Amino acid sequence: MVKPAVLDASALIALLFDEPGARAVEDLFSRRPAASRPVLITAVNWAEAVYRTQRKRPREGGGILRRFVDATPLQIVAADRGLAEAAARLKQGYGLALCDAFAAALAQVRAAQLYTAHRDFAAISKLLPIYWLR
Repeated sequence: MVKPAVLDASALIALLFDEPGARAVEDLFSRRPAASRPVLITAVNWAEAVYRTQRKRPREGGGILRRFVDATPLQIVAADRGLAEAAARLKQGYGLALCDAFAAALAQVRAAQLYTAHRDFAAISKLLPIYWLR
């Protein structure tokens, strides 16, 4: 059985802009064509990815991500009350940035592996499996 995957914004940005770790994220998508094994990102991390993409490519940033999500099994997960409370606990307990706390909370709740390029997650590396892109 394939473990679910959660991306933080850095993983998605790495893929879209061919940054270090892009191949690992690309491989992740190529191994998960079935809708039953989607790749997940929280709406909070999606917002961060949209923001960062628009900063890198002001004229086309939003379109790049819309086309990407339409063409892949990426699922954007709403930040509901339960996920928000789990993120708050991780932020308080481990000092994560709020966006990072949401990604970690989703990975924890879904028993998923977190894909990231940020070493900020080192504090929680014993709580959940992390795939380090760099």
